[in-house]
Amino acid sequence: MSENMKPNQNKSRFNPWVLYGSILVIILVINFLTNGSSFGNSRQLGLSKLYEYVDKGYVEKIDFSRTVAKVYLTPDAQKSKEFESLNKNNILGRENAGPQFLTDIGDSKIFQEKLDKATAEGKLKEYKSEPDSNWGDILISFLPIIIIIGFWLFMMRRMTGGGAGGGGGQIFSIGKSKAKLFDEKNDIKVTFKDVAGLEGAKEEIVEIVEFLKNPEKYTSIGGKIPKGALLVGPPGTGKTLLAKAVAGEAQVPFFSLSGSDFVEMFVGVGASRVRDLFKQAKEKSPAIIFIDEIDAVGRARGKSNFSGSNDERENTLNQLLTEMDGFGSNTNVIVLAATNRAEILDKALLRAGRFDRQIYVDLPDVKEREAIFNVHLRNIKKVDNLDIDFLSKQTPGFSGADIANVCNEAALTAARKDKKEVDMQDFLDAVDRIIGGLEKKNKIISPEEKYAIAIHEAGHATVSWMCEHASPLVKVTIVPRGQSLGAAWYLPAERQIVRTEQMLDEMCATMGGRAAEKIIFDKISTGALSDLEKVTKQAKAMVTIYGLNEKLGNITYYDSSGQSEYSFAKPYSEETARVIDQEISSLIEGQYARAISILSENRDKLVQLADLLCEKEVIFKQDLENIFGKRPFDKEGAVEINLNSETKSENNTEL
Repeated sequence: MSENMKPNQNKSRFNPWVLYGSILVIILVINFLTNGSSFGNSRQLGLSKLYEYVDKGYVEKIDFSRTVAKVYLTPDAQKSKEFESLNKNNILGRENAGPQFLTDIGDSKIFQEKLDKATAEGKLKEYKSEPDSNWGDILISFLPIIIIIGFWLFMMRRMTGGGAGGGGGQIFSIGKSKAKLFDEKNDIKVTFKDVAGLEGAKEEIVEIVEFLKNPEKYTSIGGKIPKGALLVGPPGTGKTLLAKAVAGEAQVPFFSLSGSDFVEMFVGVGASRVRDLFKQAKEKSPAIIFIDEIDAVGRARGKSNFSGSNDERENTLNQLLTEMDGFGSNTNVIVLAATNRAEILDKALLRAGRFDRQIYVDLPDVKEREAIFNVHLRNIKKVDNLDIDFLSKQTPGFSGADIANVCNEAALTAARKDKKEVDMQDFLDAVDRIIGGLEKKNKIISPEEKYAIAIHEAGHATVSWMCEHASPLVKVTIVPRGQSLGAAWYLPAERQIVRTEQMLDEMCATMGGRAAEKIIFDKISTGALSDLEKVTKQAKAMVTIYGLNEKLGNITYYDSSGQSEYSFAKPYSEETARVIDQEISSLIEGQYARAISILSENRDKLVQLADLLCEKEVIFKQDLENIFGKRPFDKEGAVEINLNSETKSENNTEL
């Protein structure tokens, strides 16, 4: 359960050490009260000396048991010089009321006869016989045993999950499931209304919830509920949020845990927790189990185990497979799971009858991003005329988590500026910061380096402006951000497929920075590292993954199952490897030469653009139109961005 769902969570927990301490104090008090000042004040006295004191009339009374006699002196004797030292051992300021001496009496019969004679002669006032020991002595003698037993009971309660420790991590409850239970009585605030976009995924999830609420609708015509649904997609797309919405909407118990909760250092714990989880779910059936990041236990068996042994993770997976669909499977328990690495999951886990459905949760498109913005802007004080449609078009490739971060950063930016409402400028600054990092206006850059950066960024802008399939440019800056000294912002088209000429134009625009340095300075620098990394990955993908190279032909070396990462050998020969290296290099060098050719034809405009960058530090699409003219490849109806070029952070798009 979550914290706000634990019963009696505000009640103070009983500490057993308080009980043990109280018992010890009571024992000491009883012994102190019953024995008076006997602790450390009664001196040992020989039997013959005792008889001598009795004969002299120093003894007032004697209390004796079977072996020991307690000797009490008369007041006059205590005041004498012979017994003066006895009165110096007072306890807590109390007068030493006796006994002053303890004597081993030997034979109690003979001792009693001696006392009878002394009493008859008037030498002893009184004596009495008492039991061997009192309750205080008995308790004191058993005190070590009592302490040991108490400590043992306390440790056993801790180990079995009792007492203040709880049952979660104790030694005898280590095989218990760690799942958090959410039921219809708890306050689950997330519903399907809070999940914007993901319409296809919600449709399948809603059907599972509807089946649990109204099973007759489906069973009346012979339908069966799916036993499991696997949510697959990139990080931040809303898989876990979708599961939270199921917990809020379903009127059945909902068990939530992570795949790593099954992992423990002890053998057999993972399988035990799986059994306990399904046992709890069966007792509360119909129920839903949600396992987040299931790849922690669902990885394909035998792929990463070079020793050949059957490891603990495989035992956990085997138990999960059996519980989901085995001889004792639970027909009224539905399993939801989420992962962004479905390719490494075991095939037995993905088969029909276990995870019947794989629901792909993709990155949101422009309409879904607008809906996500509307959800996250509910609690933000914003201006009335905020153009959410514009924001959704300016954030291609953003996931739901990214959009939530943009809204939060925009609110923080507005608060930093002491604004009462968040406006469009705050959102654009937030996107800038998320993509490129925080501006470093105080970073010291020499004029020569600043001009070199301007040439580099102007080269990107010029080539992308002249290439038909390159992404439309939005903004260029030479203000350092994060780890970069300059950046160019583009608005990439949201394509479902990418053609060869489109990838080549993107590579050419990426190489424009280094090509501009070569043309203007006849030298190249280290500033193109990220550009080279990007084009190398693109060229390698074209040759080895997408089959877009004529020399290698229609062949791919991509393995979607993930098995290649455990292979020691490459899936191609040494000769093919040389061809791949040559083709990758040929693609990159070809686009580099093309970029040099484009920039050579527009050298004057390149220099003009670089000078404008040095002057303003940030330029926009309108500035490029003033220098190059209107871009001939822009389609009608494209997004127009009307921004003030005097402002240094007016617009942001994906870098």
